[in-house]
Amino acid sequence: MKKKQKYCGYITIIGRTNVGKSTLINQIVKKNISITSNKKNTTKKNIIGIKTNEFYQSIYIDTPGIYSNDINSLKIIKNTNIIIFLIEAHIWKEKDEIILKKIKKTNIPIIYVINKIDKLFNKNKILPYINFLSKKTHSTEIIPISAKKRENINILENIIKKYLPNNLHVFPKNYITTNSFYFEISEIIRKQVIFFLRDELPSIIRVKIESIKDQFKEIYIHAIIYVKNKRQKKIVIGYKGEMIKKISVSSRYHLEKENNKKTHLFILVLEKI
Repeated sequence: MKKKQKYCGYITIIGRTNVGKSTLINQIVKKNISITSNKKNTTKKNIIGIKTNEFYQSIYIDTPGIYSNDINSLKIIKNTNIIIFLIEAHIWKEKDEIILKKIKKTNIPIIYVINKIDKLFNKNKILPYINFLSKKTHSTEIIPISAKKRENINILENIIKKYLPNNLHVFPKNYITTNSFYFEISEIIRKQVIFFLRDELPSIIRVKIESIKDQFKEIYIHAIIYVKNKRQKKIVIGYKGEMIKKISVSSRYHLEKENNKKTHLFILVLEKI
């Protein structure tokens, strides 16, 4: 019997900050592998998510948001098979224009994805915006979606399949991310720090997992939150330790939900980045 051909490729999700790149990749792989936050530059590194569907394997790269005219992070597109340019519904900014000019110089297929259509009060406004993008990009691959509500995600995935090259799969079919277990835990804790402190601290704070002891029904985690100075340390700890307690309790809840195990979490706050 003739073997069915397999398809596999790398898809880079690119766009300015806070357009929903992390939410999109989480929805595609159906797991929270990338932090979602309204804070700028929340994603600190290129996070990889993997979706395997029978003969098709899509390897998604969630890039940090473009937040300056330097756009060095666009270098990664040179090694990708497909670009998803994520744009906010009915909003076109100068940074979108900068990204567009850069990616149009490549010979890589580009899928233009309009996100956050769930926020449009009048859905009829999306048609003029699609027409605007069509004239600007000369592309027919323009898809309006709501990553948060999973609207049109399946349509997007089917379009991506058309552009995947004929290749053997890179990862086993059960893989959904290349992130280590340590990294995933550190990101869960970092998300809670960002959530509770919001604008009081920059998102560059680092969380390091010192040790994990995984037993049959329980898991013991020792983590360190690194901050720059005593002022930041005081903010993270809070009055009489109230803030670090909130961060710990919330982190433990999300860790238990993610791993289905009773979690014992011990967090230190130290000055060092």
